[in-house]
Amino acid sequence: MQDDTIPLTVEFSGGLEILFANQKKCSLAMPSQDETGKPANVAFLVRHLCDKVMKDARKELFVLDGTVRPGILVLINEADWELEGEDQYELQKGDHVMFVSTLHGG
Repeated sequence: MQDDTIPLTVEFSGGLEILFANQKKCSLAMPSQDETGKPANVAFLVRHLCDKVMKDARKELFVLDGTVRPGILVLINEADWELEGEDQYELQKGDHVMFVSTLHGG
């Protein structure tokens, strides 16, 4: 297992920052491989955020059925993640990943 990391910036907006102790932006050093030894991807990042970064117990407001819930826009380097392969996108050094909630009210 390699011990190198991938430095990246993660941002939360549209209310999601509440789940992350009102932190709008954080810098992470992600392991370069996930638990199975595959290259780190956005799915691994989401698991990492839920397990290690999120302070709020309401994980269902961020994740549904193992992926980012509908209504949350994910941008990878300012491009919609649908253009990048969604949660299978392999993280690169210096990536900027932004999670924006498009759901308001309640």
